[in-house]
Amino acid sequence: MPNHVNALTLAHRFLRENIKEGSFCIDATAGRGGDTLLLAGLVGETGHVLAFDIQQEAVESTRARLGQAGLAHRAEVLQESHHRMKHYADPESVDGIVFNFGFLPGGDHGIFTTPATSIPALEQGMELLKVGGVMSLCIYYGGDTGFEERDTLLEFLERIDPRRFTVLLCQFANRVNCPPMAAFLTRDA
Repeated sequence: MPNHVNALTLAHRFLRENIKEGSFCIDATAGRGGDTLLLAGLVGETGHVLAFDIQQEAVESTRARLGQAGLAHRAEVLQESHHRMKHYADPESVDGIVFNFGFLPGGDHGIFTTPATSIPALEQGMELLKVGGVMSLCIYYGGDTGFEERDTLLEFLERIDPRRFTVLLCQFANRVNCPPMAAFLTRDA
């Protein structure tokens, strides 16, 4: 596998294959806006994206990227925690949800996602997904707290009801320095 393939490129490939014109999507962790921008392009003129981040810096960065690309009208960027997304979307109304767990690239490494909000956000996201909807997770870990979140997320994913969801976990077996992991969910029932 070439080194240019990573959790993020796998996630973007998955999203491109599953998100269509007119979709309603959520970027649960907007960060620098890369996933929000991708989703805004995929949903087209008839779709919509909600993006969440707790950091003002991330909200501003995401809004700027959308504006530069001429796609700001397709997305709403909220300074809000991902574990409150159920207040912004109805159950079974969402076609796709994206998560990147970790910290804001180039930002304050003292602010990062934790199981306390990440697990409730995943639970809510699963209820918001339509049948046939998808979820993409990039799990960045390492440092003082990342291993705890990684382990908690993996335990959670293993317990998801296989009658309702399919869960695929991708990890790199021969890369060093805690390479990010990707997980993909589809809602089957």
